[in-house]
Amino acid sequence: MDTVIIKNATIVNEGEQISGDVLVRNGRIEKIGGTIQTPERVPEVNAEGLHLLPGVIDDQVHFRDPGLKHKATIETESMAAVAGGVTSFMEMPNTRPPALSQRILEDKYTMAKYSSAANYSFFMGVSNDNADEVLKTNEKKKDVCGIKIFMGSSTGNMLVDDHMTLNKIFSESELLIATHCENEAIIAANKEKYSGADNVSYHPMIRDVDACYESSLMAVQLATKHNTRLHILHISTMKELQLFTNLFPLKEKRITSEVCVHHLHFTADDYAKLGTQIQCNPAIKAPEHKEALWKGLLDDRLDIIATDHAPHTWEEKQQPYPQSPSGVPLVQHSLLMMLQYVKEGRISLEKVVEKMCHAPATCFKLSERGFIREGYYADLVLVDLKGSTTVSKENILYKCGWSPLEGVTLPADIRYTFVNGKAALEDGKINRAVRGKRLSFDR
Repeated sequence: MDTVIIKNATIVNEGEQISGDVLVRNGRIEKIGGTIQTPERVPEVNAEGLHLLPGVIDDQVHFRDPGLKHKATIETESMAAVAGGVTSFMEMPNTRPPALSQRILEDKYTMAKYSSAANYSFFMGVSNDNADEVLKTNEKKKDVCGIKIFMGSSTGNMLVDDHMTLNKIFSESELLIATHCENEAIIAANKEKYSGADNVSYHPMIRDVDACYESSLMAVQLATKHNTRLHILHISTMKELQLFTNLFPLKEKRITSEVCVHHLHFTADDYAKLGTQIQCNPAIKAPEHKEALWKGLLDDRLDIIATDHAPHTWEEKQQPYPQSPSGVPLVQHSLLMMLQYVKEGRISLEKVVEKMCHAPATCFKLSERGFIREGYYADLVLVDLKGSTTVSKENILYKCGWSPLEGVTLPADIRYTFVNGKAALEDGKINRAVRGKRLSFDR
């Protein structure tokens, strides 16, 4: 459908809810109003009783393409994304080969052009010895989401612990730098301390609070020194919250933060039931950290909600700890998880939209996305807050085929997902013909 009217929706956008219609034409929102009429006959979607949200923008996913297709592909995981109301994603560079050159980075964009159901962007990766190559990304600041630095161990040649490299990138990058912050020396000492640990319950003791805090502090110090645009991913501890402020609006912040749904949902108490299914880096920690993260989210010290979607096969995850890999698949269910907390009264629907749609667009300076505004791309989601979704192997679209949420019923249902005005999801069915676009940035 090149033209469609979404009728009688409750539109949730920019801190308020209004009732009315939305006219979509040629991929963009043409008109937002009470009752919209057009001179020609236009297909309609009856949204009575449904809530219309901007499409979710997930600023941290691992879709494993290229090189790890047995776990996931851009095609499979982007379909899972749109099934979950995610219309745009930003994907990490630790693939095989890792995105450490401009050529490999562009190869990923070419793959996505022909296979991604959602809009896409890819981070340029940093190693200890590719700083000059990384800084060529300055020339692409309008069409690359940012630079990713693993200041903690990761897949491939991606751990960056050379201070000369860090200073060069922080001082010369014109793009946002996103960091994974865990201190490798502290982790190594903890591994020695807990040598022989064979239970995943030790994971938050090995990758502990101090490992996260000391690395995040270092990133903040580098960014402050060089006035770098820094975004710290997946904050997981109470202690790290002191590094962030809510004294300025998001658009004025030079240092921003992200929290992931699993750190808002699970605690270390859940290892007893779920084991390595919820093993991730940084680790899910004790309940007091979850409570602190919720407080930081609601008072705006934490800016964005994302997933760090990171699928592994069931067989890989069933290996004994610590051979089991870290990572949790969540992109299909992140919005539904947050809607559960809306139902529980912990967060407002407007705040969920702010943190999952508006804030990523503002933080990364996305062009004409993240809001329901006339002239913007029609990335939209229709949700039924009176419906429900039970997570099961039959409806999981991740290639890995499992979720730590299996058997859980989430109290909402995603009915439609529009990507650039086209229905990528319609009443639970994926339209495999829809393809997303390369994201652009107003820098």
